[in-house]
Amino acid sequence: MKRLAILWVTLILTGLTAPLANAQVGERVAAVVNDDPISTFDVRQRIQLIIVTEGMRNLPQEALAQLQGRALRELIEERLKLQEAERFELTIPDEAIDAELEQLAGQAGTTVQQLTEDLATAGVNIGTLRDRIQAEQAWQQLVRGRYGPRVSITDDAVETMLDDLELSARSDQYLISEICLPVTRQEDQPEMYQAGMQMIEQLRRGVPFGALAQQYSACSSAARGGDLGWLRADELDQTTLDIVQQLSEGNVSRPIPLRGVIKIVALRQTREAATAGEPSYQVAYAGAPASLGEEVAKQRLARLPETNACNGQSLSIDMGEDVGATVLPRLPERAFEPIFRTTLAALDVGETSDVIESDGAFHRLMMCEKDEGYGLPTRRAVESRLESEELELLSRRYLRDIERESAIEIRYGGTGTIEGS
Repeated sequence: MKRLAILWVTLILTGLTAPLANAQVGERVAAVVNDDPISTFDVRQRIQLIIVTEGMRNLPQEALAQLQGRALRELIEERLKLQEAERFELTIPDEAIDAELEQLAGQAGTTVQQLTEDLATAGVNIGTLRDRIQAEQAWQQLVRGRYGPRVSITDDAVETMLDDLELSARSDQYLISEICLPVTRQEDQPEMYQAGMQMIEQLRRGVPFGALAQQYSACSSAARGGDLGWLRADELDQTTLDIVQQLSEGNVSRPIPLRGVIKIVALRQTREAATAGEPSYQVAYAGAPASLGEEVAKQRLARLPETNACNGQSLSIDMGEDVGATVLPRLPERAFEPIFRTTLAALDVGETSDVIESDGAFHRLMMCEKDEGYGLPTRRAVESRLESEELELLSRRYLRDIERESAIEIRYGGTGTIEGS
C-alpha cells in the first residue's frame, strides 16, 4: 500500500519514534482513522502485547522505536477492518472471541485466566488481545464472504505444488529473511553498503530483523518482515548461496553487493534433504464377491473411475448390487495386503488398477493420494493452503482499496494527513 508505506516513513520522520513508553505525560491521540481516534495508551498496550507474545526481552531504545511504528500500523489497519465490518453490519459475538482465547491459551499450555493474569503482570489488558482477535475474525469473514466463491484452485496448481514440495524434501533448504537496499547508480553503492553496516549494528543492539525489513527494505518481502520462507539451494543465486552456506543458524550476513541492490540475509534455520521413508497411499477401493462371476464383477468394478470417489470422499454413482466401495484414509504401505503393494507402487495419482482376484473376491484400486515417503501433505491440505494464499492476496488488495478511500492522520509528534482520492 503506497500511501501506508509513506505513512510509516512519516512515523519515523515526524517523531512518533520518540518513546511512547514514557507514561508520565498525559494520554494523547496518536492517530485518527476516519474520525476514529487511536490513543497513545492504545499504542503502548499494543507494543507490550507484541513484546510479550513474541518473547522479546531487554529491548534497546532503537528496537522500541521500531515497535512503535509497527504497533501503530497494526492498530490503524485493525480500525480500517472493523470500520469495514461495521459498514456491512457484521459483528463478532463475544463467544467467538472467547473460543479463540481458549484455543490460544490451550496452545500455550495454560488457561484463559492464567493468560489474563500473565498479560496483566506485563502491563497488558486482556482487552487489547480481544480487540486484535475481533478485528481479525471480522476481516476473515468479510474476505471469505466477498472473495471465497471466486477462488478456484485447479488440479494443475495442486500437482505443481506437490511436485515442488517433493523436490524441496529431496533438497537442502534454508529458512531465510532479507533486507534489500536499492542501488540505482553504481556510485551510490558505497553509501548503501555503509547503510547496510549501520543496520547490522542495530541488529547487534537488539533491533528485530523483521522491523528493519518492514521499514527500509525495497524487496516485496518487506511486507512480511523480509521473510522469504524455505528456499532450496537451486532457488538462490550463487553469491547468496555461498554466503548462506557459511552462516550458522541465527546469524546475519554482511551486506552483499548484487546487481542493483545491497542485500542483508538472515539464516533462521536449515533443513537437510530428507531420506525417503515408507510410502503411503490414499486409495479408492471397490470389491465384488466371486459369486458374481468374473465377467459381471469386472463390468461393475470398471465403473470405479466414474464414481468421483477421490474428489468427493463418497460415491457419486451406484456400482451395482453386491459391490462394496469406499475411500480409505492415507495409510502406510505395510497396512495393505502384500498382493496389493506392487500394484499400488506402480500406480500414479488418478490411475486405476486392473481387476485383482484374491481370497474369493475381485478387487480394484484407484490411487487418490500418493506420498513416496517424504511426508507430503494430502491434496486436500495443499488445496486448502493454496486457497488461503489466494485469499490472503485478495485480502491485501481489499485493505489497500479501503485505505485509499480513508483519511488517516498522525497526531503524535507531528502532522501529516493522508486522505482518499
